[in-house]
Amino acid sequence: MGAGNEIFGRLESGETVERITITGGGLTAQVLTWGAVIQDLRLTGHDAPLVLGFEDLPSYLAHSPYFGATPGRCANRIGGGRFAVDGTEYQLECNERGVSHLHGGSDGIGRQNWHIADHGSDFVTLTLADPAGRAGYPGTCAITCTYRLPGDGVLSVAYQATTDAPTPVNLCQHSYFILDDTADALGHEIRLRAEHYLPVDENLIPTGEIRSVAGTPFDLRDWTPLRRQTEEAGVAFDHNFCLSPERQQKRTVAEVRSPLSGISLEVLTTEPGVQLYTGAKVGPPVPGLDGRRYGAFAGFCLETQVWPDAVNHAGFPNAILRPGETLRQETDYVFRKG
Repeated sequence: MGAGNEIFGRLESGETVERITITGGGLTAQVLTWGAVIQDLRLTGHDAPLVLGFEDLPSYLAHSPYFGATPGRCANRIGGGRFAVDGTEYQLECNERGVSHLHGGSDGIGRQNWHIADHGSDFVTLTLADPAGRAGYPGTCAITCTYRLPGDGVLSVAYQATTDAPTPVNLCQHSYFILDDTADALGHEIRLRAEHYLPVDENLIPTGEIRSVAGTPFDLRDWTPLRRQTEEAGVAFDHNFCLSPERQQKRTVAEVRSPLSGISLEVLTTEPGVQLYTGAKVGPPVPGLDGRRYGAFAGFCLETQVWPDAVNHAGFPNAILRPGETLRQETDYVFRKG
């Protein structure tokens, strides 16, 4: 282990899970090799953690709803776990209520122990080889994750992936953010630059319609309190907002602020979609960071990614990675105070 590394715990196999601490630009992040998890994130001048997490490995193994993880190889949902590539049909593990494939399956990359490829005081690069056949995926996929704190409150997240056979690949950072020290994030206000969203069925699978946000509770184009949308409009967000038909140059797509703490979060990404999840189902039976108890809406996710179930919808962005191609995805989470 190098400087800034410590043993966080051990898996049943005896394999060591390491925690790496990086600092820069007013931020301190603690990253686990297990799941490429952002375990803790703090901003100078603000005592409370900016993310939800646990203090110990057993809590992650038993109770984590992807706190801080990098899920995949295909993040989000695939309806029925089924898809076809070049005329060949595949059936993936249906790990969500037996009806859909979620976040790469029950032992996807967000629950694997990654390897430290490189790190310095302000960055860490983790790598993982996701083998052919895991959860039913074709091809072995080589994945790289780099977390960097380059300055000015920026948490930079960069993913790369290559494959030896055509396969769905969709990566995202699954941190649950909280910008003040209250019990839930409903007091936060959000602005999300999306003119369309994806309606979903009872299994949270997109119906295929790309619907305008205009005149709906999904219109977050101007600053909107999450509490109003959740309690008054009755929307528990777990939906994809459509940013573009394909990857683009990195641009601002969402902003969130806490009027209570004065802390704001700006999200810039290359990705064509962002999943807003406001954590309605959060409620682990064990305490989180600093001994906090997490309940519903304790944090929110802004998962920048390809649209869910894209492999089954011709009009959605491409989610298939092919040999000879390199997936490159970048997202910046920028924190400011005052």
